[in-house]
Amino acid sequence: MNNELDLQIAVDDNRLPTDEQFQLWIDTALSGRDADSELTIRVCDSAESQQLNRDYRGKDKPTNVLSFPFEAPPGIELPLLGDLVVCAEVVAREAEEQNKAPMDHWAHMVIHGCLHLIGFDHIEDNDAEQMETFERELLSKLGIADPYQER
Repeated sequence: MNNELDLQIAVDDNRLPTDEQFQLWIDTALSGRDADSELTIRVCDSAESQQLNRDYRGKDKPTNVLSFPFEAPPGIELPLLGDLVVCAEVVAREAEEQNKAPMDHWAHMVIHGCLHLIGFDHIEDNDAEQMETFERELLSKLGIADPYQER
């Protein structure tokens, strides 16, 4: 199936993944689906992330990734999954703090966000375990170690 990506870069940072890396990660996250998909990934700064996190989640701090699933009006069929907003500064800081390769952490955040767009969640423990297991499987296909393993 075809996964169409609209990539919006709203930061000036030369440490960002390439367009091809973003595409690989969404293709990996959405593999196994039998439908075309469209999504937007917006890479933003801490101020934008904090505002969105405050406005939509009631948390007044920047966060690594926000997922905004698209809900089509009744009777409208669109392949649009929704939007991911990834904060470059938070992802870079977390990778450093967690001793992870920056691109491995980017891959994890994009895959994590994509899974939210297709209905996965981690509010309940059982759901979190299922989502994390799937993330581990997808990341291992990319040669990326378990992001939840204690280092």
